[in-house]
Amino acid sequence: MDAPTTPTGKHNPGFHDHFSGVSANYAAFRPSYPEALFVWLASVAPSGRHAWDCATGSGQAALGLARHFGRVTATDASHEQIAAAAPHPRIEYRTAPAENSGMESGSVDLVTVAQALHWFDIGRFFREAERVLVPGGVLAVWAYGPVTVEGAETGATVEEFYHSEMGPYWPEERSMVDAGYAGIELPMTELKHPAFSMSVSWKREELLGYIRTWSAVSRFIAKNGCDPVAGLEKRLFPYWNDNSRRTVAWPLTLKAARARQRKTG
Repeated sequence: MDAPTTPTGKHNPGFHDHFSGVSANYAAFRPSYPEALFVWLASVAPSGRHAWDCATGSGQAALGLARHFGRVTATDASHEQIAAAAPHPRIEYRTAPAENSGMESGSVDLVTVAQALHWFDIGRFFREAERVLVPGGVLAVWAYGPVTVEGAETGATVEEFYHSEMGPYWPEERSMVDAGYAGIELPMTELKHPAFSMSVSWKREELLGYIRTWSAVSRFIAKNGCDPVAGLEKRLFPYWNDNSRRTVAWPLTLKAARARQRKTG
């Protein structure tokens, strides 16, 4: 949920905010990350003292970290997203850009970025992460790709909406997510990790609420003055017109690395 880069990797001046206008929906409908992911992150961090969740949005990852770390600092460049975040006694929410967190050097055991690295000036953020991590601390970034929905007709309808109708409205940075962050290398020692799956059991209204948080939907509405999800809802109705739940899933890509031990003497 942070300031994006240009296609050349240079930082765009100002914060391009695709999500503040849907902060309430973001908090209500964005999926949670698997508990197994947070268990693994806690197991590889040098201690459970302090984690930084960068570009926290409304706090989905921060809440998972708070079950395993004594202190979590959660930052986002969007005031509205921070305002919508769920409070927790071990989470301190702050408004700050990814590349200039204001945190002390060598102060955190784990830095996480969930579904947001593609918005950053990546080089500057990596330097910031290296600065704030303790020796041997861990940087972990992850993202989930295009949604799949149970049911052949339902799934095909959502897929067509994602690619064809919303295709022209996705910010260019979104292609990095669809590619599973291919080509991005963390500037530290890579950590091997297990595979993690991400799925939920949703009613139709929950799926539509999630789709309304897409940056492409916000851009469509800003340009055309109408809600494209209303049309999607009508097309889904013949295949999903009751209160039944369907499996909704996303491919989850994780990259993790350990900071180098600092030389002494």
